[in-house]
Amino acid sequence: IVAAAVFSFPTSIAIDSLGNLYVGDSSLDTVQKIIAATTSSPLAGSANLAGAADGNGTAARFNQPGGLSASAAGVLGVSDTANATIRVIQTDGTVTTLAGSPATHGNVDATGSAASFSSPIGIARDSSGTLYIADAMNHTIRKVTSAGAVTTLAGNPGMSGYNDNVGNVARFNYPTGIALDTSGNVYVADTTNNLLRKISPAGAVTTLAGVVGVSGSTDGTGSAALFNTPGGLALDSSGNIYLADTGNSTIRKITPANVVTTLAGLPGIAGFKDGTGIDGWFNQPKSLTIDSVGNLYVADTGNAAIRKVTPAGVVTTLILTAGGSSSTTSTSTTTIPPTPGTSGGGGGGGGAPSLWFFGTLSLLACARRILPKRG
Repeated sequence: IVAAAVFSFPTSIAIDSLGNLYVGDSSLDTVQKIIAATTSSPLAGSANLAGAADGNGTAARFNQPGGLSASAAGVLGVSDTANATIRVIQTDGTVTTLAGSPATHGNVDATGSAASFSSPIGIARDSSGTLYIADAMNHTIRKVTSAGAVTTLAGNPGMSGYNDNVGNVARFNYPTGIALDTSGNVYVADTTNNLLRKISPAGAVTTLAGVVGVSGSTDGTGSAALFNTPGGLALDSSGNIYLADTGNSTIRKITPANVVTTLAGLPGIAGFKDGTGIDGWFNQPKSLTIDSVGNLYVADTGNAAIRKVTPAGVVTTLILTAGGSSSTTSTSTTTIPPTPGTSGGGGGGGGAPSLWFFGTLSLLACARRILPKRG
């Protein structure tokens, strides 16, 4: 069985310079902090109470937080997906709204509440504190300064498709994952297109790996590789990109030469098992983050678990307590019966069914009630 639940549906994860992890749960509408990879405690939001209120700790409200980015000091940027807002959580748990309005879903570039988003998910931070947002249902990549000024870096609002070009001539199809390198390049998991894309600081979009519209699990270089609804991204200090290949239930590695390999997980098998490489199983992982020595931490969404993957591909499960006592990382090989994936298009084996959280299907996946929520 899966480790005792602390999270219901973890969809985002981030880490600070001290090694503290932060997890957004889109079902519980909370952000939690994990200290020393053992103890989880609420940071902001109140479980099962959705809303849009700013405030401190449990007085704040979120509505399906879908993305997290942590500064070195532990200040968080949050893509509050269903509220269509970008929030900030200070280290003491104080929540404010930086940009967007829960009353308006749209694509307006402006400052603060005059700006609008449509299903923001992925979020990343540069050294100046500017946030980059994968605005999934607008099919765009947005920038938000520390003063809340919003601009569109690439893509044309409401225009899905595929095109490598500059600025609003480029096209994406439901981008969800985003990461930055130290040179200001933006990397995007173009989810419905099954691609890994790159945006230069000047807004020029290119495709690094995958074949547009073709799902699969093939390892290879550039267009010889295939993905299945790719999600969260992280970069290491050598410029390698790590990708949560959600539909394949795997973790992929992409080198600076665009060589794609599978670091962990068995393509097309959604299950739960600790092990190395193909013997470590995941269930539709959506998000990941990386520490200073190259260990990945994965929001293994379908398993309601947080997993650790070493640079050698060794997968373990964090055994978490909600509060006081510490514990160790699991090395259990207990499994959930695997779920064979659906066949992907174009030669490479598919994975778990395509997910439209990243917007809405996450709620179905966790059987969340569709009722008016309390603010």
